[in-house]
Amino acid sequence: MKKYRVNVQGMTCTGCEEHVTVALENIGARGIEVDFRRGEAVFELLNDVEAETAKKAIVEAKYQPGEAEKVQSQEKVQLGDEGDYDYIIIGSGGGAFSSAIEAVKYGAKVAIIERGTVGGTCVNIGCVPSKTLLRGGEINHLAKNNPFVGLHTSAGEVDLAPLIKQKNELVADLRNSKYVDLIDDYGFELIEGEAKFVDEKTVEVNGMKLSAKRFLIATGASPAVPNIPGLDKVDYLTSTTLLELKKVPKRLTVIGSGYIGMELGQLFHNLGSEVTLMQRSPRLLKEYDPEVSEAITQALTEQGINLVTGASFERIEQDGDIKKVYVEVDSKKGTIEADQLLVATGRTPNTATLNLQAAGVEVGSRGEIIIDDYSKTTNSRIYAAGDVTLGPQFVYVAAYQGSIAAGNAIGGLNKKLNLEVVPGVTFTGPAIATVGLTEQQAKEKGYEVKTSVLPLDAVPRALVNRETTGVFKLVADAKTLKVLGAHVVAENAGDVIYAATLAVKFGLTVEDLRETLAPYLTMSEGLKLAALTFDKDVSKLSCCAG
Repeated sequence: MKKYRVNVQGMTCTGCEEHVTVALENIGARGIEVDFRRGEAVFELLNDVEAETAKKAIVEAKYQPGEAEKVQSQEKVQLGDEGDYDYIIIGSGGGAFSSAIEAVKYGAKVAIIERGTVGGTCVNIGCVPSKTLLRGGEINHLAKNNPFVGLHTSAGEVDLAPLIKQKNELVADLRNSKYVDLIDDYGFELIEGEAKFVDEKTVEVNGMKLSAKRFLIATGASPAVPNIPGLDKVDYLTSTTLLELKKVPKRLTVIGSGYIGMELGQLFHNLGSEVTLMQRSPRLLKEYDPEVSEAITQALTEQGINLVTGASFERIEQDGDIKKVYVEVDSKKGTIEADQLLVATGRTPNTATLNLQAAGVEVGSRGEIIIDDYSKTTNSRIYAAGDVTLGPQFVYVAAYQGSIAAGNAIGGLNKKLNLEVVPGVTFTGPAIATVGLTEQQAKEKGYEVKTSVLPLDAVPRALVNRETTGVFKLVADAKTLKVLGAHVVAENAGDVIYAATLAVKFGLTVEDLRETLAPYLTMSEGLKLAALTFDKDVSKLSCCAG
């Protein structure tokens, strides 16, 4: 069998994929994968069948094929040959465990090397601890600021230490059930220690040299520290150490207003701190659509969080326990004082101690590992997944990449990563959720764009909640009305965005959203209302009328 990849123009939906698939099946092709979003078909032909035959079949199906590229199949690892392991994974987070579980399916002998705590960022110091504390902060905030007349709620001073203890107990439980306990369940080996490469097929850990046929690097990332004069002499906090405080600070200043800075800043605001968020950029979330930035800026300001944008940081000093940040904004200099200082200015890949040059693995300008469409590094024996590649920094992306890497590295699948449709959520209140292209990105890709913007006060669920600061925005192809992107600022936006993800992934149109029944008094109804907004004034419609 010979494997080919052909670019195919003219496909616009999953129905088109089916037409091309049937055409290829009719000439005896096997292992067919057609993707209208990438505009390609991958398939295998018998040795006596020429690629031109496949191209002719695609033409007869009324699509336009490009040149046929012969695909070299990845050699499947011969298990049990020389070497200590079939697959060594460095790191033990979501990407690592997903990859280990997938590799075991092929019968591989697998080892995971971990220098710290098993489980990686998400369960230990990221998603799980921050989101459970965010829920606690939300409850405290609502108790002090409930919007309903006649309800007399209040909240006293927060006792942070037992809240942190409860968080740590949850983290320990999930770390054991979702990570540690799986080691014996799946039969791979955990080696505790720091790994560094000796050569392309050997690592050293605890003085031992271990060899493998394939490797995965899934070492994640750590908080980045900006180059601000005096910062190295100040007792500052990171996203990790902040979540171990035992007392709520009276004043908290946050340098950096990305998703980490906003989430943790709002958390401590809700717990009782006076919070100031500071950033160099002139607007929050500058990579997002302007309507998203405006909505979350309005929400945070209404809640009483201090926002300082367009700031130049001159220096930072510590006077006793007080941290002083000297800034310049709009040519005016000032000083912001705080009891605690959080630095949340992004993440740095954990690659410094791996000795990657010995293995022929190249890194980018920020230390990130460079990978190709198959999750492979510049060394064909070594793969990488997750935050260490500085791709979309979500645990579900890391897990997906880890699984693909194992299939390619051990199973010889030669499967491409597809990260064209990745939903993202920021767990502020209101939450921010996006998927697909922004309006600007769509224009840069050559689309003629049509958009709808629906203020949250047009969504009945928001009205009954009495929380109406937010927005729904849809970005569509003006010619086909195919949904290219969806952007939401609202309570439960993270739950809403999954429906939008399916719409973008499977090429649904604005009309599809209009014609699909949406349950009344749910936030997801906002997607349908936003679709109606393309050519109607929804404020003039009765409930549920379309």
